[in-house]
Amino acid sequence: MSTKARLGAMMFLEYAIWGSWAPVLSAYLQNNLGFTGSQLGIIFSLLPLATIISPFLGGQLADRYFASEKVIGVLQILGGILLIITANVTSFQQMMWLMLLYCLVYAPTLALTNSIAFVNLKSSEQEFGTIRVWGTIGWIAAGWILAGWRWLAKSPEGIALKGDTLLLAGIFSLIMGLYSFSLPHTPPKKDAAKPWAFLEAIKMLKDKNFLVFAIISFVVATELQFYYVLTSPFLTQQVGVSQKSVSLVMTIAQIAEIFVMAFMLSWALKKFGMRNTLTLGILAWPIRYIIFVIGKPSWLVIASLALHGFCYVFFFTAAYIYVDNIAPKDIRHSAQSLIATIILGFGNFVGSLFCGWIQDVFTKDGVVNWRGTFLVPTVLTLLCLLVFLAFFRESKPTSSPEQA
Repeated sequence: MSTKARLGAMMFLEYAIWGSWAPVLSAYLQNNLGFTGSQLGIIFSLLPLATIISPFLGGQLADRYFASEKVIGVLQILGGILLIITANVTSFQQMMWLMLLYCLVYAPTLALTNSIAFVNLKSSEQEFGTIRVWGTIGWIAAGWILAGWRWLAKSPEGIALKGDTLLLAGIFSLIMGLYSFSLPHTPPKKDAAKPWAFLEAIKMLKDKNFLVFAIISFVVATELQFYYVLTSPFLTQQVGVSQKSVSLVMTIAQIAEIFVMAFMLSWALKKFGMRNTLTLGILAWPIRYIIFVIGKPSWLVIASLALHGFCYVFFFTAAYIYVDNIAPKDIRHSAQSLIATIILGFGNFVGSLFCGWIQDVFTKDGVVNWRGTFLVPTVLTLLCLLVFLAFFRESKPTSSPEQA
């Protein structure tokens, strides 16, 4: 296999794991296990919490001590075992602790897979989108496999078996763990001038524009969780999508993501530049949430899932490319861990708890006021857009010891 093909397969498996549980776990926990909105928020806050705690350790290990592909391999095998165990759990407390352990080993791999791709590509702006798109394809494949499994099972509960979504993720994780040892060898930079790479990455926040970018990334990430955590219950409870079909319907977002990532990202970066591409990404968020607020007709709500392609790719995928462009070469793993910590860590952690709390605020007698619930992220993403336009300017590439 060529290097690009191997990197594409890596992204496919990495996001098939996440895509097996993230879009539909909330519907399973709420509809089948009876979890509350706040309990959903806590469960979905665990991966962001782990992304705050563990990626800097993963980045440090990969930057200074061990080959990146071996770090990923060991972590994914441990993660697969934990997911299979968690699939058989039904109590909130047991699931919370097991999911926390799982998330602590999965979180570092999100930044490390990006880093391996960037290190082994000649031009991140031109090539990263075509590699990362395979992650989206993996996410879609997981959703279709889960939907097909549930339809074949013909269970009245709408699931194939207890914890099916977590079991599928565990299988993908074990495959990813074994496959990781065949990835392009990406050794650490043991001879780097400064030993603590993550401290050097944190110093990037001294740049005013990068600080503004980081803050906006954090706030937008909080609103991302309204989509990930609440869309599947919204579709099943309000729009009329069946639980058997919800994982399939939600892949509309990822199909659009494939198109945007494969055909529009590099074009947009070349045509409009990084700042304007990020701006378009932010703009897509309130447009989608306004449609959720209106809540009908059902075909428009379902079609609006396609806006996720622009929301995610033009902002978050472009954000990783931006960081790769401005980070010194000897701390790239840790720089990717920094932005992953801000977006997938602090942003998603606060967002998970916030959206669960908002759902409970707008719930009366067991009925959710979805219009009020989604009005909150609509307003906040519009504010992000205005602040970003007013204060962000692109930072110039940072010099590094290798570039000097």
